Amino acid sequence: MNLKDIKATDKKIEILSQMNIDSVEKLIEHYPFRYEFNELKPFDQWEIKHNVCFMATIVSSARVTRYGFKKSATKFQVDYEGNILIITLFNRPWTSSFVQGKQISVFGRYEGYDKVTCISYNFESMEQQLGLIPVYNTKHGLSSKDIHKYIVKALQAYHSDDLIPQEYKDKYRLMNKQEALNGIHQPQHKESLKQSLRYLKYEEFLKFQLQMQARKQLMLSDNGKSKQFDESTIETFISALPFTLTQGQVEAIQDIVQDLKDTKAMYRLVQGDVGCGKTMVACVGMYASVLADDQCAFMVPTEILAKQHYKNLKALFEPYGIRIGLLTSSLKTNDKKIVLDQLEAHEIDILIGTHALFQEKVNYASLGMVVTDEQHRFGVRQRRQLLEKGEGVDFLLMSATPIPRTLAVSIFKDMDVSTIETLPMGRKTIHTSFVNEDSMSSILSDVLEKIDEGNQMYVVCPAIAINEEYSMRNVEELYAGMLQILGNKYTLALLHGKMNAIEKEAIMQDFNDHKYDILITTTVVEVGVDVKDANIMVIYDAHRFGMSQLHQLRGRVGRSTKQGYCYLLSATKDADAKKRLSLVESCHDGFEIAKADLSIRGSGDLLGVRQSGVPSFILGDIINDFHILEVARDDATVILKNRMNYPRIEAFLQNVSLSEYLD
Repeated sequence: MNLKDIKATDKKIEILSQMNIDSVEKLIEHYPFRYEFNELKPFDQWEIKHNVCFMATIVSSARVTRYGFKKSATKFQVDYEGNILIITLFNRPWTSSFVQGKQISVFGRYEGYDKVTCISYNFESMEQQLGLIPVYNTKHGLSSKDIHKYIVKALQAYHSDDLIPQEYKDKYRLMNKQEALNGIHQPQHKESLKQSLRYLKYEEFLKFQLQMQARKQLMLSDNGKSKQFDESTIETFISALPFTLTQGQVEAIQDIVQDLKDTKAMYRLVQGDVGCGKTMVACVGMYASVLADDQCAFMVPTEILAKQHYKNLKALFEPYGIRIGLLTSSLKTNDKKIVLDQLEAHEIDILIGTHALFQEKVNYASLGMVVTDEQHRFGVRQRRQLLEKGEGVDFLLMSATPIPRTLAVSIFKDMDVSTIETLPMGRKTIHTSFVNEDSMSSILSDVLEKIDEGNQMYVVCPAIAINEEYSMRNVEELYAGMLQILGNKYTLALLHGKMNAIEKEAIMQDFNDHKYDILITTTVVEVGVDVKDANIMVIYDAHRFGMSQLHQLRGRVGRSTKQGYCYLLSATKDADAKKRLSLVESCHDGFEIAKADLSIRGSGDLLGVRQSGVPSFILGDIINDFHILEVARDDATVILKNRMNYPRIEAFLQNVSLSEYLD
């Protein structure tokens, strides 16, 4: 069955395709985003400013009043239950449809004094439009009613098998899949909708948990190897550090040490706020692995970050005789050959680099541990390629997108999770100011004074160039404007995602070397280097970013001993947006911000399983439906132990696990 079978025209099919709906299955999974509850009420029960619906008879001709630029009001009278009502439609200046004596169904808001502002209308029977009416996201040229009509036709011919085993449907008193699909698209009443949502949310979470847990088996071989090392040597190494580790760091290190000693390969996520010391935790883990005569690979997103880690790890490890190597794609051929030869001869203990680490010609003598920084930036296929460079390789991933631990354990069931919730002593919080304006005019003298004192500044915009659909600041225009005003005294650079990797690396390196005072950039700077003099950040249209993203961005400044400053510019009048920005201004706890961000924006807005640190679900909400997520997690664990007893689940995992996650 395809979309033509539901009698959709080629034009409508093209619009559906633009919405990424190219099959009947995807159409049926295009669920309503809300429901309207249409209920007939006698006129004497209407309340002012409340929505009403009714069917009435048109009793007067329609008249159009024009005002402003392309604005109009169309008015006519109807008779409803013997009451003459004045109907007003805004900006729909046509009258031929409203013929006296014609029956019309009106959906609108009662304004009092027998006046109704019409939101929508039609000339169909009201009986077919009462109850719960699904409303769908759509595009111009395709109405919500069109989508509902196509889905109803599709459901009449389409049959969906249940993935959920019967024993679990019985256990939780769930309806079957077909009933759930009918119930969400054509709910008979609120209870049937509730039961449909129970089934579909549980199914969605169960699918996710099955995939995540099965992926862990794909990612790692079961035959890991226990690393042998003297734990007292590690304690001596830690005690020699010029600072004291936090309790969170100590606990994360204990988790890693136990993993390394286990015969099962490690697959652990270390998550924590910006600046919590995750890299030092990883360094202790690599030190233990090297003590066991294994090599380590430390993979990071950018060359400039790789060079920074190379410099820092050489200073940390060379006094202990640990040999550090650097491998990036920009290395000259001869230099690269030297590194590869040293690696294969086990003359390098820890190799730091970018994607170059897992290329075909890279051969490790004894790879025992892989560490990835900002783990969501690497695909699973890349990770597997690196893991296949050794046997029983332990895998440590680091993420600066903090999520409450109980939630992280359920979301990242394919990994063990260590959470660092405390920041090192003496680390300064970033002084953050919410400026309810759309320009730097009120703060310009302050930031220039700070630049004159030797500081550098990031200026972040949400867009690269002018977008006619959205009114927002963009880096190209802002760079041109700032260059004209400030270019005589200060050096400025432009950075955005459409530049190639070499250009971006060069600009960031020059900024790191203080060749520029001001860097005008998009969020590509979110994952960057510790630029010691970059202590000022100005974020334009701050309301267009999520709270967690704003927190990540401001973590780019104040990376040295100097005070960091962040200015959130936004002229928004939206009360909720102002509330979010005020929270970022006053709160510096990444976990609290992430929790609030998830509660306000919903997990569906945080797109991508790894792009923002949390997965996106169609129906399930990881905050409000957390109990369902937990139940699905535990059920998936039990099912996978006996997966061959569930042929539909086995077929599902065979079809999905590789194609969906190994990209």
